[in-house]
Amino acid sequence: MKLTYTDSDCCCAFLGREVNVPKTRRTYCKKCKKHQPHKVTQYKKGKDSLYAQGKRRYDRKQSGYGGQTKPIFRKKAKTTKKIVLRLECVEPNCRSKRMLAIKRCKHFELGGDKKRKVSTAVWVHSCRFKCALSSVLWQAEVLMFELCWRKTKKKPL
Repeated sequence: MKLTYTDSDCCCAFLGREVNVPKTRRTYCKKCKKHQPHKVTQYKKGKDSLYAQGKRRYDRKQSGYGGQTKPIFRKKAKTTKKIVLRLECVEPNCRSKRMLAIKRCKHFELGGDKKRKVSTAVWVHSCRFKCALSSVLWQAEVLMFELCWRKTKKKPL
């Protein structure tokens, strides 16, 4: 059976996961024209220039009397940002950099611990233990409810 996903399905399935990316990645370098190890960092937006045309126009319009002249955006829709990786070739003579965009995710981690596989026997045992514990707690809660009911003839909160 073959499953097909639309782009939005993949994005939604990916949103809840924590993404863990290694600090080094072996990938193609355009300058070296071969696969090289690359140092991976997360791209950060630079400081806005005070001398960009839009900023100069906005500051000129804002100056003087009259209050706020342009609308301030307040209806933010997204809860996540698209992650952009900055790949830098580790070859001393090259050092070329490129960006690589990955999907949206709630939690992004760079060079975190790898997930270890848990053996199924341990997992089943822990699940049974949790179920047994929850049933015991449930029974205790029911008993407390009945005791309160008998004593006060009122339902506890």
